[in-house]
Amino acid sequence: MGKTDEMVGVVERVAVVSTGLPVRRTPVRPLVAVSAAAVVGVAVLLLAGTRWLDHPAVQAWRTVCLAITVQALPFLLLGTVLSGAINAFVPADLFTRVLPKRAALAVPVAGVAGAVLPGCECASVPVANSLIRRGVTPAAAFAFLLSAPAINPIVLTATAVAFPGNPAMVAARLLASLATAALMGWLWLWLGKEEWLRPAVRHTGHHSGHNRWTEFRHGFQHDFLHAGGFLVLGAMAAATFNVAVPRSVLDTFSGSPWLSVLFLAGLAVLLAVCSEADAFVAASLTGFSPTARLAFMVVGPMVDLKLIALQAGTFGRAFAVRFSTATTVVAVIASVLIGGALL
Repeated sequence: MGKTDEMVGVVERVAVVSTGLPVRRTPVRPLVAVSAAAVVGVAVLLLAGTRWLDHPAVQAWRTVCLAITVQALPFLLLGTVLSGAINAFVPADLFTRVLPKRAALAVPVAGVAGAVLPGCECASVPVANSLIRRGVTPAAAFAFLLSAPAINPIVLTATAVAFPGNPAMVAARLLASLATAALMGWLWLWLGKEEWLRPAVRHTGHHSGHNRWTEFRHGFQHDFLHAGGFLVLGAMAAATFNVAVPRSVLDTFSGSPWLSVLFLAGLAVLLAVCSEADAFVAASLTGFSPTARLAFMVVGPMVDLKLIALQAGTFGRAFAVRFSTATTVVAVIASVLIGGALL
């Protein structure tokens, strides 16, 4: 055993003795790499006065990265609080009793239930993970994960404000997002494999003889620190794209109906704008068709860089690559069909 493993073992034994709760053994190297990258990113964001950090491009990168992180952090905090509360306080069989027994029916019900979470995609990932740990079928949890940031009242209200006098855009976003969430849940039932899904392995539910608030704090700390590092990585990647790609590229794609849809779908993935704000970004892209802007708003809350990073850290890279790719395709098709009919 190396020195690093020995230190980790000592920390685990101290934690078990002090809290009475088991500690999940996580591979050291991936978490060290994520933590190091996150620390570097935060350092670049905060440091000022160094000559090369005052370059306009670096300042723009720092501003965008900080904006994405600050914008998403409250919702990530909300999600991890909900996740910890579900783990510590909610009876283990509640969700399995509420949702229909048949998985095919549980998927659309979970998709509609996504409207009750007023947050963005950062909040939905830890909550979906907690639901899976509580016995909810993964297909229903994934439908919830996709619909929650796209159809909640805050997002729909923001869309109505961003597109005044255009209720068809709000309806199109609601229907296309809900259709994508349900289709992806059913697609997982049909083609999904358990080996692709590797959720975090730690205690689920209340320990007999332990304080529930202690368990809540333990679960919250784990989920927030784990997901926060991947959030910073996603924000760094999105900021790099914002700074590196010139604005003139937008004009190149706006003239073609098909290329404009694909381009704005890809742009939504790279920009990683929070779902509460993406309608205003879409409304500002006046050179693009309404269907293309709809695709931007449907794809963004379901597939973006920070969400892919959060999914990879929570469920594993094999899941994140397959799920994000399939979701993008389904979301684009749903946007084109529903946008073509309503817009």
